[in-house]
Amino acid sequence: MKKVLKTLFVILLVAIIIGTFVYLWQKSSKKEVEYETITPTVRTIEKKSTINGTIEPRNEILLKPQISGIITDIYKEAGQLVTKGEVIAKVKVVPDISQLSSAESRLNVAKINFEQMKNDYDRVSKLYESGVLPKESFDSSQSQYLKAAEEVTNATENIEIIKEGMSKSTAQYSNTQIKSTITGMILDIPVKIGNSVIQTNNFNDGTTIATIADMNDLIFVGKVDETEIGKISEGNDVNLIIGAMSDAQCKAQLEYIAPKGNIENGATVFEIKAAITDTQGQFIRSGYSANGEIVTDKRENVLSIPESSIEFAGDSTFVYVVTTDESHDGKYKRVPIKTGLSDGIFIEVVAGISDTNIIRGKVIAQ
Repeated sequence: MKKVLKTLFVILLVAIIIGTFVYLWQKSSKKEVEYETITPTVRTIEKKSTINGTIEPRNEILLKPQISGIITDIYKEAGQLVTKGEVIAKVKVVPDISQLSSAESRLNVAKINFEQMKNDYDRVSKLYESGVLPKESFDSSQSQYLKAAEEVTNATENIEIIKEGMSKSTAQYSNTQIKSTITGMILDIPVKIGNSVIQTNNFNDGTTIATIADMNDLIFVGKVDETEIGKISEGNDVNLIIGAMSDAQCKAQLEYIAPKGNIENGATVFEIKAAITDTQGQFIRSGYSANGEIVTDKRENVLSIPESSIEFAGDSTFVYVVTTDESHDGKYKRVPIKTGLSDGIFIEVVAGISDTNIIRGKVIAQ
């Protein structure tokens, strides 16, 4: 039994040694590398400058109240279209106690003065009719009476304005009704019924009641690095790609390049604006992020190959052409070529090969 076990152990040891040598030999043996083959094709190559930015309305209006108070009614909501002069919200005035007290005191004084002027006017009128007083005295008394009456009216309207924000005679110019100043779409109404609002003044911008913009007039606003700004010019066509809309595209035209750059994150950038000329029938929302592509150079109908198939050596470029000549490793021949414009994927071939050649591409197996 011991002899059988010993024999099996020797056989197993020999098998392990032979297997190890076979594995090492296979691993050290050179395998033939396989490459994909590529045929040069004729195509249009474009070099593009890509700009990151956002889409915004050209004119975005912030509606602010001309009087402080509390929102009592909101008649519209975001997304609705409004016309110029249409009422969006209503503000109820919260009267200032000191102003109200002063206005009421002014009214009381005006009424007292009016009663006195009225009595004087009545007496002068009777004396004038009887021929005792001259017309000059009558005219003076009448003038004082009318002024007193006007003062009562003004004091009454002043109280109405303090309490309600308007008077009967100025109702059509009421500041309590927040009206749209343009025709467009409501983008946002940041206030709610019951919110207090502050009027626009020299010390405060005031509370924004609504944001309105003409969504038929949109622009693309982006920033271009100083290394790219010299390659573009006003009037260039811009192709916009909107990622939020499944890479939907629309057309624009560059209309503004900032004359002065700003430093951001250590780099100098220039602001650009492009007017959107064709939305392709799509509704584009304000604030969408987009990538703008501007063609800075273009070659039409030129011979091209993938840039990954080129070998660079100093200032020279080479490709490996498939050949049956056994003097070139039996398969590939290194051929110098002259290249032109590249778009980062494909590169123009000016000389060295033709569309009948087959060249070596990337490795597919080894």
